Amino acid sequence: MHEPTWQRLEVLLRRGRTTGADADELVRLYQRTATHLSQLQAESPDPVLVSRLSRLVGQARHRLGGVREPAWRELARFVLVSFPVAVYRTRWLTVAIGVLFCLVGAAVATWVATDPAVLAALGSEADARQYVENDFVEYYSQNTAASFAGQVWTNNARIAALCIALGIAGFPVVYLLAVNAIAVGQAAGLLFAYDRGAVFFAFILPHGFMELTAIFVAGAAGLRIFWAWVAPGARTRADSLATEGRALFTVALGLVGVLAVSGVVEGFVTPAPWPTWLRVGVGLAVLLAFVVYVGVLGRRGVAAGETGDLRADEVGDVAPTRG
Repeated sequence: MHEPTWQRLEVLLRRGRTTGADADELVRLYQRTATHLSQLQAESPDPVLVSRLSRLVGQARHRLGGVREPAWRELARFVLVSFPVAVYRTRWLTVAIGVLFCLVGAAVATWVATDPAVLAALGSEADARQYVENDFVEYYSQNTAASFAGQVWTNNARIAALCIALGIAGFPVVYLLAVNAIAVGQAAGLLFAYDRGAVFFAFILPHGFMELTAIFVAGAAGLRIFWAWVAPGARTRADSLATEGRALFTVALGLVGVLAVSGVVEGFVTPAPWPTWLRVGVGLAVLLAFVVYVGVLGRRGVAAGETGDLRADEVGDVAPTRG
């Protein structure tokens, strides 16, 4: 179907000199062929065809002399294509992680709230009351909003980055998610044990909607990196890991911005003296905006053959070793 495009690119590459019109056509054919190569590598690589297209893309890249897109276009591509596509590809695993996280948190909360022995093991009666009546709420306003937002952003970005960076090992991601689920469950259990469950949700949900979703996305990205070398499919393990790793580290970069937004909500909205419905509504609106952003742009990008990986001309040749 794309054979005429590839043949025409070969013709242009064989010419010693090119006109202005030929140069424009060369750029267009190079971009199309690079996209075809990327799609082929992501789906079911044909070793002979991959080798041919890799050669064509490499020759075209050399002929064009390393011409680069303007920085603003690269940034626009990241925001509008690469990041939403990478997140969209992890959507079902993200949902599964979110459900399991909530189930673990709910189980821990129920255990803490209904078992006096567990409650006692967490601290004295005085300490527990100090936490549920003062410390839990005051945590969100003990520093200036800007300073607190920065601290929250740094901490959550570190957790997200660790989930992805340690994803190749698999278990560390599960451990990080489990530890955070247990911590949330313990806090909820303490407040419910003292009939302050409404306070828990009023101060967790405004920022928690987006913050926890970002952590779920990071966990899903990390586990996909793990699965890339466990089950590489038709690709070699090295190629599979490299392709998925590049695409999913895009998630780590994008989540820096997402968690910055979550940090602003936690620093300025969560402790605000507003009605609970308004604070929770702001948090929910932020989450819905993110879901629409990923759903619309991510689905469109995937339909166009994007994977969240670098463009084929930036990746270099891939060894076509498995058919």
